[in-house]
Amino acid sequence: MTKKKRVRPKKKPGTGRTPSGRKARRGTGPNRVRLLVGTKKGAFILTSDGKRKEWQINGPHFAGWEMYHLKGSPVDPNRIYASQTSGWFGQIIQRSNDGGKTWEAPGGEPTPSPDGMPKGESNKFVYEGAIGKHLWYDGTQHPWEFKRVWHLEPSLTDSDTAYAGVEDAAIFKATNGGKTWHELPGLRSAKGHLWQPGAGGMAVHTILLDPKNANRIFIAISSAGAFRTDDGGKNWTPINRGLKSQYGLPDPDAEVGHCVHRIAMHPSRPDVLFMQKHWDVLRTNNAGEQWSEVSGNLATDFRFPIDVHAHVPETIFVVPIKSDSEHFPPDGKLRVYRSRTGGNEWEALTKGLPQRDCYVNVLRDAMSVDSLDPCGLYFGTTGGQVYGSRDGGNTWNAIARDFPAVLSVEAQTLS
Repeated sequence: MTKKKRVRPKKKPGTGRTPSGRKARRGTGPNRVRLLVGTKKGAFILTSDGKRKEWQINGPHFAGWEMYHLKGSPVDPNRIYASQTSGWFGQIIQRSNDGGKTWEAPGGEPTPSPDGMPKGESNKFVYEGAIGKHLWYDGTQHPWEFKRVWHLEPSLTDSDTAYAGVEDAAIFKATNGGKTWHELPGLRSAKGHLWQPGAGGMAVHTILLDPKNANRIFIAISSAGAFRTDDGGKNWTPINRGLKSQYGLPDPDAEVGHCVHRIAMHPSRPDVLFMQKHWDVLRTNNAGEQWSEVSGNLATDFRFPIDVHAHVPETIFVVPIKSDSEHFPPDGKLRVYRSRTGGNEWEALTKGLPQRDCYVNVLRDAMSVDSLDPCGLYFGTTGGQVYGSRDGGNTWNAIARDFPAVLSVEAQTLS
C-alpha cells in the first residue's frame, strides 16, 4: 500500500490565486511589502523584501501633523492618498504618485489665513444641499459640521477615483485624483437625524468596496451603525439587524444608533462580513441582512480592529483591550486573538508580544494584512510600536518601537 502525498491547494489556472480568490505570493521571491503608517505626528513608510525580516523606515512625512489614514491604489500601488489634518490648520488631502517619495496637494497648496497661519484649503468637503441636523451628546439636534477625513478608500478599478469617510459622518467621492470631492448625500438620508456621536466622535471610519459588484459599498459609522448601498451611493440602507446595544439603545430592534468599531471582508466572499462592535464580534453571511454574534471565548468584550487572513477567509484577527473606559490590554498582556472558524473559537497569539506591563491601545484602522504566502499581519499601537508577523500571527517582531501614537496601518504587497 503506497502512501498518498499531501498536496498543497492548487492555484486557479492562469491566475496565480489560491481557492480563496486572493492572489498568493511566496514570501521568498522578488516581492516587497510596504507599510503605510499614519501617526499623531506624521506619516512613515516602511519597506521590506518578501522575507520581511529587515525593514527600512522613511519619514516622518508631514511632521507634526495628524495623519489619520494613508492608502494606496490597488490599480497603481505608487498612487497613495493621505489624510493630513490638524485642529488648528484644517484638512488637507495629500497624494503621491511615486510610492511616497514625493507628495502634492492635488487640489492646490494650502493658503495662508489672514493672521498668516497656514490653513488647509487644498480640498473642500462641503455637505450637499440642506445641511440638516443629527443628535448631539445631550439629545438635542445639532447641525452637521465637517471636521476631518478619517478614512480614504481608493477605487478597485481606477486610480483617480477614491472615497473619503469624514467626521461629521458622511461619504465623499473624487474622480479626478483627489482634486475635488463631492458628497454622496443619500447616506445622511438613512435616518441621519437619529445618529449621535460616541466618545470618539461621529465618523465614517470604514469603507469596503465589493470586488464583485461595482455598485455595492459597505460603510460603518460610530455611533450610528453599518450601512450598504447597491446603486453606487445614491441610496443607502441600514444593515444592523441582529446587533444588540442594551446599554445605549433600549429598543432591541433599533435600525440605527449602534456603535460599530470596524467591519472587514475577504474579497473572495463579499457577502460575508465580520464586525467588531462596541461590545461584540459578529458576522453576516448575507451582506448585512442579519448578524450573529461570534465572540465565543474572547478574553474581553471590548476591541477596535478586526481583519481577515489574506488566503483563508474563515480566519480572523482581533486585539482585545480591557474595557470602554480602560483602553489597554487586560492584565498588561498584549495579545492578538485568532479564530480559524470564522468566530466563536479563539486562540491567543502572544509569541514576541509583551506579556507584562503593556498598557497601549490598537485603534480601528491600525491593523492590516499583506497577500504574501505565508500571510503577513501588522498592527500599530498608541505607544508608537508597529508589530509584524510573517506567519499569520504565530510569531511577532517589533518593526518599529518609538513612533508617535499610531492611528492607521495599511500593508501593500508589491511585485
